[in-house]
Amino acid sequence: MKAARKRNHIDLLILTTVLILMVVGLGVVYSASSTWAWERYRESSKLLGIHAIKVLIGIFAIFVFMHVDYKVYKKISKPALLLSILALTVTLAFGGELKGAVRSLSVAGISLQPSEFAKYALVFHLAALLALKRDGVRDLKTGFAPLMIWIGVVTALVLLQPNFSNGAMIATTGMVLIFAGRVRLVHIGLTLAAMIPVLGAYLVSAPYRIDRLKSFLIGSGEINYQLKQGIIAFGSGGILGLGPGQSRQRDFFLPESYGDFVYSIIGEEYGLIGSLFVMLLFFVIMLRGLKIAKYALDDFGRLLAVGITSCITMYALVNAGVTLGLLPTTGLPMPFVSYGGSSMFVSSIAIGVLLNISSQTDLHPRLTGAPVGVRPIEGKTPVVGTVYS
Repeated sequence: MKAARKRNHIDLLILTTVLILMVVGLGVVYSASSTWAWERYRESSKLLGIHAIKVLIGIFAIFVFMHVDYKVYKKISKPALLLSILALTVTLAFGGELKGAVRSLSVAGISLQPSEFAKYALVFHLAALLALKRDGVRDLKTGFAPLMIWIGVVTALVLLQPNFSNGAMIATTGMVLIFAGRVRLVHIGLTLAAMIPVLGAYLVSAPYRIDRLKSFLIGSGEINYQLKQGIIAFGSGGILGLGPGQSRQRDFFLPESYGDFVYSIIGEEYGLIGSLFVMLLFFVIMLRGLKIAKYALDDFGRLLAVGITSCITMYALVNAGVTLGLLPTTGLPMPFVSYGGSSMFVSSIAIGVLLNISSQTDLHPRLTGAPVGVRPIEGKTPVVGTVYS
C-alpha cells in the first residue's frame, strides 16, 4: 500500500483577484489614453497595445514565480538588494528624467525604474534577516540597527532622485515589516521620532514640494488643478458611472489620466459602484495575504507574505487617497491597474511569490481521505491532506 502525499494548491482567490484587476486596468487605460494617443500617434489604441504586452509579461511572471520555492530567496536576498542599491546609485548619476526626477534607467532600450525593484528587494532581505535573527532583533545594536541601516540606505537613494512619495512608502513598508518581526516597540518609537523632523526638513527643502503641501492644505496652484479635475471625474460618474469609454476628463482635462490618476477615470466611467469594487479587490488581497502569513510554514514565509501584502495594498490605498483629495498629490501608481511596466512586472513577481507561500500552507488541501487505495468508511470524516486514487 502506498502512503498518500499531501498536495496543496495556490490561493486561487488572490490569483483571480489580481487577474481581474489587470483586466480592469486594460479597459481603463485604453479609455483614459485613447484621446492622447490619437493626438500623438494617430492611433487611439497605441498605449493599450503597449500596456497589454506588459500585462501578458506580468501574468507570465506570476505563473513562473508561483512555482519557485520561496525559501530560495533567503540566500539571494542580500545580493539582490545590493544590486538594487547599485542600480539606484547608477540611476542618480546617469538615469533619465521621469516626472521631474531622475527615476528611470535604460537597459537594452527598455526603461526601468530601479526604485520599483529596490522596494521588494528590501522586503525580501528584511524578511530574511528578521527570520534569521529571531529574538535577536530585540537587541538595539546587533538586531534593530542593521535593519534600519538597510531601510535608510534605500530610502535615502530614492529621496535623492528626488522622489519623496516613493521614498516615504518604502520607509513605511520597512517599518511595517520590522513591526511584524517583533522588534521592540520602543526602538520603533524612537526611530519614528527621529525620522519625522528629518523627513519634514526634506519635504520643505524644495519649492515644488512646498507648493504641493500648500496645494493640499489651502487648495491652490497647478497641482490642485489636477486634483480638481480628478474630483470632477468622480462627481460626473455618480453612483453608476457614465459607462465604459465615456470619460470626458480624459480629453486633455485630467493630466496623468491613464497613470497616477487612473482611479479617477474608474470613478467617472464606473461610478461609486465601480470604485468600491476595485477597492474591494485590494481588500481581498490584503485579507488573503495576511491569512497566508498567519499559516506560513516558517518565519521567513510569514514575514515575506506580510511585506508583499502590505506593499501592494498600501500603494493602492495611497493612490486612491490622492485622487480623492484625502492625501497630497504624489506620483504613485495603482498596482496592476495604472499604465506602467516596472510596477506591473515587480508586483506580478511578488504575487507569484505570495502564491508559492500559500501553496505550502494547510489553507488549500487538494482532497481529503485515507492512504491511496483505501476508501474512507462510510459516514466517517476524511483526514485532511491525503489523496484518493
